[in-house]
Amino acid sequence: MRILISGATGLVGKVLIKQALLDGHEIHFLTRSKAKIGFHKGVKGFYWNPNEHKIDVACFDGVDCIIHLAGATVSKPWTKKYKTEILNSRLDTTQLLVDSLKNTKHKIKSIVSASAIGVYPSSLDKIHEEQDPVAPNSFMEQVVIDWEGAVDQFLDLNIKVSKLRIGLVLAQGGGVLATLKIPTQFGLGAAFGSGNQWQSWIHVSDLSKLFLVAASQQWEGVYNAVAPEVVTQTEFIKQLAKGLKRPFFMPPLPRFLIRMMVGEMSTLVLNSQNVSSQKVAATTFDYTFPTLKKALSDLL
Repeated sequence: MRILISGATGLVGKVLIKQALLDGHEIHFLTRSKAKIGFHKGVKGFYWNPNEHKIDVACFDGVDCIIHLAGATVSKPWTKKYKTEILNSRLDTTQLLVDSLKNTKHKIKSIVSASAIGVYPSSLDKIHEEQDPVAPNSFMEQVVIDWEGAVDQFLDLNIKVSKLRIGLVLAQGGGVLATLKIPTQFGLGAAFGSGNQWQSWIHVSDLSKLFLVAASQQWEGVYNAVAPEVVTQTEFIKQLAKGLKRPFFMPPLPRFLIRMMVGEMSTLVLNSQNVSSQKVAATTFDYTFPTLKKALSDLL
């Protein structure tokens, strides 16, 4: 299968490309860097610039499926300007793909788009499932609702659409795990707020394989891309400290202090989201890292 990937140079994209090549797929990827155009380490790069609504439509040649990962990271400070970038980077890249396909001959049958569990409201009690109603009551909820709505435009082009609502991605060399390792290595790991909030996570290797299964089987609709085991934030930090062979004794950081430090962005660590993986579990997909212990053993 020939797959076109946007956001290929990100934390997930790099692992996804390696896995796709191992599985025998051909890869086209989109890049803003003209130095990466053409064949590059076994994959073929094509130029695009969503800010200028430009794309080399040759990227669609022979492609069966698009895996759409493009979007600005949410881990930078949420200034008013950057919040606009978080939203527009998702909407503009999606719109460019839609508009380009409307006027281009292609054989694309499906698209698998990244999404986020941030669409679900914070709750210590509820287990969130894909069919649950969502509402734009916070910034991240609004972003995901608008993002998924933009992706649904592919349905009008007779392209099957699936959206993977991704949990906390655990990976080496980047992301939240790299950030949390720093204080924990010095015995200063601590939970945020009460520490009782639920953390729904997924190993980056499982996530990349999940994207490829969804692509090859032409999944349709929404799927929660999270591991079967959900843990509290206190348990997460405790297991991280154990994996690093460091003590865990620090009290949780107070909510008000975190809010003072990072403002609205504090919702990323203070919100509680217990997200169900049952819909994915009912497919043919098998998790390599279903538990946090297995994931951390592999990554630390």
